[in-house]
Amino acid sequence: MTDLIQPLIVAIFIGASTSLLGAFVILRKMALAGDALSHVALPGLALGLMFNFNPFWGAAGFLLLATLGVWFLEYYTTLSVDTLIGVFFTVSLAIGVLITPQQELLEALFGNISLLSRQEALFSIFVSAVVIITLLAIYKKLALNMLSQELAQSIGIKNRILELIYLLIFALAVALGIRFVGALLMGSLVIIPAASAKNIAKSLKSFMTISVSLGILTTILGMIFAFNSKTAPGPLFILISAGFFVITLIIRRFRFALK
Repeated sequence: MTDLIQPLIVAIFIGASTSLLGAFVILRKMALAGDALSHVALPGLALGLMFNFNPFWGAAGFLLLATLGVWFLEYYTTLSVDTLIGVFFTVSLAIGVLITPQQELLEALFGNISLLSRQEALFSIFVSAVVIITLLAIYKKLALNMLSQELAQSIGIKNRILELIYLLIFALAVALGIRFVGALLMGSLVIIPAASAKNIAKSLKSFMTISVSLGILTTILGMIFAFNSKTAPGPLFILISAGFFVITLIIRRFRFALK
């Protein structure tokens, strides 16, 4: 059981940070973009595996470059964020598949949080906390920015800087989650708990709270089932998240039936 404690704690922090981020991804209608962005990290993971350095740094590096590229091009072209992320996604996926060592491909695609060292675990917890604190600090500005960029700018919010911070936090959370569920399933880690929360939330705060609660609960259940069945936790987490999504759909339908 002691072997479960470290990865479980890390999973809880990652689940909380990514599901909180997911609330804003859903609100900004960037669900598919979020899934695509996770694949941008694949070449960085491959380089880490090939040259024997921490794959997180490779993933984070490629995500950082892609994020800055998307942010820059968004303001200097007429293309949307979704379109730009799609371009980076397809190019990165092709490069990643070509250069990832075949024997390491499954780990890169599906992740394995149980292989984290003590230092990596502590670092993951720290970065997750940074993501959570930053999102809580700027969520009101993000909400206003999503409502009206002109209104946000009129009260002194710097929309371009806010967008850059959001994208960087997005990239950081994706880099963290990849070690948990891999590049292939990372989008689901962000999207499904938030989508479930949106089915039953009545306000922005309740949306964020329910999303984080579901993220934490599903990571706990996923880690426990994975530990007992000796399987990778990533796919189990996604299946459990999907189960909660179905439950929230039923609750939503029941509410409408009562009205």
